[in-house]
Amino acid sequence: MRNEEEAALPDGFSTFDVDEQLAPVPDYKRAGDTAFLDFSGLLAEPLKLHEDLKTGCGGQLWPAGIVLAKHMLRYHRDKLQHSRILELGAGSGLVGLAIAKGSSIDLPLYITDQVEMEALMQHNIVLNRLQGQVETRVLNWGVPLSPEVVDFKPEIILAADCVYFEPAFPLLLRTLHDLLELNPLATIYFCFNKRRRADIHMFKTARKSFHVTEIEDADRPIFSRHGIFLVAFTRKSPEPTPSRVASLAQ
Repeated sequence: MRNEEEAALPDGFSTFDVDEQLAPVPDYKRAGDTAFLDFSGLLAEPLKLHEDLKTGCGGQLWPAGIVLAKHMLRYHRDKLQHSRILELGAGSGLVGLAIAKGSSIDLPLYITDQVEMEALMQHNIVLNRLQGQVETRVLNWGVPLSPEVVDFKPEIILAADCVYFEPAFPLLLRTLHDLLELNPLATIYFCFNKRRRADIHMFKTARKSFHVTEIEDADRPIFSRHGIFLVAFTRKSPEPTPSRVASLAQ
């Protein structure tokens, strides 16, 4: 029988599979490093990603971002052309930029984060010659969505390694809820690195509001050994009210 913590995760996940030492916070790098990523050949031309920690740890490459970007390119590349895509907590812009570089999207893709990260995101857009395809937006978790995001109504929402600062968990869940209320048919692709028990408690809370489903991926045996999980959040249908139940029964 699964214990309370295991029940907070999708079926097949176990809190005993992951030791905190397998999923440490990445070593800090000096400002100015540039990474080149082709995601195991999924990109014909490597993505260039400038990393800069002057404004926080979001400015460096995180393993969950690589996993999510590779998954989207491998399994969804041909389905994204007409999609309205938004990345949350984008940091350097890794996931959104990889999708824009490897997919034939015909709508702007929004990469979002706090205002401190905007310059780095814009730098990486230019570095990969993706002006016009990718746009930056400031999106602070836990506050009402901007009119621009409301009008955009994203249907694909990307979130990689957004679970690392415990006080922000309720704010993140509020924003995920608002995005799914905005577009009930949207899917949130969520990839995270389990580091502490609080991460499991966040998922326990998330399961009350969303359908949380494990995503199949050929690399799962590899990345799961390092405490990285890949899931999808979708909106739960609202419970019928007593008056609604009565009317249906007539």
